[in-house]
Amino acid sequence: MHTTPEAPGPSGPSGPSAPPRPAASGGWPAAGPARATDPDARWLGPVIHVAFFLLLGASLARFLTHHPGEPRTPWIIALGLVLALLHVLGPSVGSPTDDERRPTARRMLWLGAVVATWVVLVLLAPSFAWCAVPLFYTGLRTLPAGAATLLVGLLTAFVVVAQLRLASGFDPNLLLAPPAVAALATAVFVHMERQAGRQRALIDDLRRTRRELAATERREGTLAERQRLSMEIHDTLAQGLSSQQMLLQAAERTWDSDPATARGHIRTATEITARNLAEARRFVHDLGPADLADGSTLPAALRALAARSARSARSAAAGDPAVRFHQDGTPVPLPDRVQSALLRIAQGALANVREHAAATTVTLTLSYLGDQVALDIADDGRGFTPPPAPYAPPGGPADAAPSGGPGRVRGHGLPAMHARMRQLGGTLTIESTPGEGTVLSAAVPLEQTP
Repeated sequence: MHTTPEAPGPSGPSGPSAPPRPAASGGWPAAGPARATDPDARWLGPVIHVAFFLLLGASLARFLTHHPGEPRTPWIIALGLVLALLHVLGPSVGSPTDDERRPTARRMLWLGAVVATWVVLVLLAPSFAWCAVPLFYTGLRTLPAGAATLLVGLLTAFVVVAQLRLASGFDPNLLLAPPAVAALATAVFVHMERQAGRQRALIDDLRRTRRELAATERREGTLAERQRLSMEIHDTLAQGLSSQQMLLQAAERTWDSDPATARGHIRTATEITARNLAEARRFVHDLGPADLADGSTLPAALRALAARSARSARSAAAGDPAVRFHQDGTPVPLPDRVQSALLRIAQGALANVREHAAATTVTLTLSYLGDQVALDIADDGRGFTPPPAPYAPPGGPADAAPSGGPGRVRGHGLPAMHARMRQLGGTLTIESTPGEGTVLSAAVPLEQTP
């Protein structure tokens, strides 16, 4: 039977373009879960499947309409069914690529079978060249860039051959249009994939930065809490334990010769232990000093501190200095943080004076200066050469051990005081000369009320 050539379509297979997938990673579609969660992939996949079956059905219908009863018809129908079945089995062979963008063996075998079946169909019936549309998309999704481009080129070459076979004469448009459209479709696809990849990389960077920021904030919170506890322990428990040690040592020295005095030392040590226990319970719960509990003010707390220090000095009979408190200016309400910090600084400074300065008198002066409040702790002890600010080495004004030489620091005194002032935006200054005593000044700015 004579076979009449098939007429080309209005645009032929040159018209199709591979639809881009907007969401992908690394310039190509992401594998596995990334593609599964891509909202565009969820609707674009069914569109491609529907388009494929429409093109396959239209091509088969055209062949049967134009070539009824041909011997090759059963082969065309069988190959068409095989191509449809392979397309249906596509999702079951796994993700198009793994995380490294290498095609899996099963996927490669499937893609090879689909392309081979299509090529045979095109050789037998050029109208099936229309099915190159979904094959473009499948190849670009499955293969690396170089291999995908090569496959698109081969498919385009078969489309050109099919178009020329169907044409009654030579038409430059049939020779040039399919490669141009295929190149444009590939370029758009690759551009959008790479753009989506850059966006996904940016999102990953933002997520990683957010995780790192959260981890940094957790570390900073841990360090801040550790610093708070270390300062509280230094200014309360450690100083209290030091006082208890001196009292118990004094009691031991006088136990046989003066039992009444020794028992007085022990009673004073017991009182200090009770205060330390109360302080420990309060700072574990992030509360203020016990002296500031129940609405007490900073001047009252400093007076109580001076009185206790004086009693402890008399009880210990160990040459501890006399402590006096003096107030200047008109008192104004102070924030709890300011009161707590200044009281802790006074406690730490007095403990350091008792331990190191060999002073006979200590004066606590609280001054209200309008725009700031200042606390001065002055002693007439041996003095020392202050370390340079910001007192990076751990130590304090009296943390300079006599045997350590000028400026030698130890412990947590000065760093703790400086940290408290830094948190409040205040300043901490030390004036001292060996043999002439020491003056420590802590000043905190106050917010002005209109």
